[in-house]
Amino acid sequence: MPARRAENLLIHDAHVLGRSSSLRVFLHPARHSLLSSPLAMSSAVATPAQELNQRRPSPVDKLDAAYSPLPQKSDKATGLDAAVGVSSIKPTDVPSDSKIPDNYVSYTIANQKYLPPVTWKNLLQNIQWISFLVLTVTPSLAIYGICTTDWNTKTAIWSVIYYFITGLGITAGYHRLWAHRSYNANAPLQYFLALAGAGAVEGSIKWWSRGHRAHHRYTDTKLDPYSAHEGFWHSHVGWMIIKPRGKIGVADISDLTRNKVVRWQHVNYLSLIFLMGWIVPTVVAGLGWGDWRGGFFFAGAARLCFVHHSTFCVNSLAHWLGEQPFDNKHTPRDHFITALCTVGEGYHNFHHQFPQDFRNAVKWHQYDPTKWFISIMHSIGAATHLKRFPDNEIKKGQYTMKLQELQEQSEKLKWPKSSSELPVISWDDFKAEAKERSLVAIHGFIHDCSSFAEDHPGGAHLIKRAIGTDATTAFFGGVYDHSNAAHNLLAMMRVGIIDGGMEVESLKRRPAESAASSVTNSPVSSASASSVDVASLPDQDDFLLDQTQLNSQGPKPAAPFGQPQAQRADKFTLSVPPSERYRIVRTVPEIRPGLLNRVHTLDKVTRADADGEVAEFIGEKA
Repeated sequence: MPARRAENLLIHDAHVLGRSSSLRVFLHPARHSLLSSPLAMSSAVATPAQELNQRRPSPVDKLDAAYSPLPQKSDKATGLDAAVGVSSIKPTDVPSDSKIPDNYVSYTIANQKYLPPVTWKNLLQNIQWISFLVLTVTPSLAIYGICTTDWNTKTAIWSVIYYFITGLGITAGYHRLWAHRSYNANAPLQYFLALAGAGAVEGSIKWWSRGHRAHHRYTDTKLDPYSAHEGFWHSHVGWMIIKPRGKIGVADISDLTRNKVVRWQHVNYLSLIFLMGWIVPTVVAGLGWGDWRGGFFFAGAARLCFVHHSTFCVNSLAHWLGEQPFDNKHTPRDHFITALCTVGEGYHNFHHQFPQDFRNAVKWHQYDPTKWFISIMHSIGAATHLKRFPDNEIKKGQYTMKLQELQEQSEKLKWPKSSSELPVISWDDFKAEAKERSLVAIHGFIHDCSSFAEDHPGGAHLIKRAIGTDATTAFFGGVYDHSNAAHNLLAMMRVGIIDGGMEVESLKRRPAESAASSVTNSPVSSASASSVDVASLPDQDDFLLDQTQLNSQGPKPAAPFGQPQAQRADKFTLSVPPSERYRIVRTVPEIRPGLLNRVHTLDKVTRADADGEVAEFIGEKA
């Protein structure tokens, strides 16, 4: 075999299997001799760990104060952790999801093998006993301690303080720092959060973050480890107590393998949970004020029980209680009560829409102590690059949901007939019909006011005098400037449309028989001289009404003949009532531009860059 080909095969094998402590590649003897030669070792390839250590760090790695690609001696499990077989984390720069197909989600859900449903007969075989004991023994100890231990105010205060310390280890550490990388923390802060998170006894950073990233990536699907669609109690504790029916979706955590704090906590996790979960709260109360028993049962067991269910509420209550002001595609919701229960993680609808934002609550009055803690750490220099989703995009989400809510309300309302649904008749036919029913023309529409005339707030006489006439000017302020409610109600009385739009358009089409002297006597003769021969009007009442409409506009009317000044319309438009001016119209996909619209160069700068949205999102904008 040529040396170059053997070298390439060796490099390929190293990349494929480089996630183990050794290559474990079964080589052909020729390849083995190649590997063992000093020349090959220097010119072919280094071990995966050496290769990772020699490569240039990514921008994310550069910002991580705990970045360390090669495992140190402290990464090996010792003592109790080594005795139970805790394995170390192997650093890698190969994302675990780099080879998944484009249809991964649908294909995996449809084709993976699921365990049979849980029944009373197979329940015991499907219980995850370690999780079951942690979640049952802890509250049992707390209840026993409450019933048998004297109350101590100092211990109670210490329990609350330690509740927030360990709670922040999860919310500010596990969740916002490591699972979502919403900010960067210096090494001391990372070690503090890793210790505090261990005191919550909810798994290591690696295990917790892997599951949470899968939850966000596959929300409400079969690949979601704690899908809300499986029921409230399943998402709260059931997913930990009962073996999962199928495998959860793949989620990359290769960035965490290159973090020395994450690796250190993982290999020492078992020791840390006893230290931070039980020993520290007990010792502080015991040495501080002599309450060893209270420290164990209250600051230890009871506090741990509250921290557990506080975090579990993010998976259950936050997907069940509250509103969805940013998106309703999935189940997450926002609610103040959930925020109180979860150290500020209750604005979950916002969080699922903008997961990399270091905030969970964006308004100043919303309860989010985790955000306040991170902000304080930022002010003293312990936290940097706080990521905020651009405010413009946040408001777009709110705007979209408000439109959707209005659209849902709109579908429940009754709307007036549109112009395409109404008959079009001439002015003369309208006049003839008005002798049989109470028809009034306003802004091009014919309205039947028969059932409303007697109850008109201004009196029935105003309706009766407008029957068979164009009352546009009177309705739009000539007699009374009607309210929006009046406009909306009037629109519901539509029965037809005037041919030509307005009375004046109909009259203009009549041939002028003579120049009527009565027009020149009008105070607005200059406005009407070119419009109509009023001598041809059928009767004196119509003439008087026309003069009333003209006089309402003064000697120099700005609006067309017969129209109020406040409503300048033309013969091509019809009145739109206030309730319909903001009707929601669904958009359709835009047509791709043709050849004439194409140019040979792309835009040099995106709008997101120009407006500073990207800088704000990645935490570089103050």
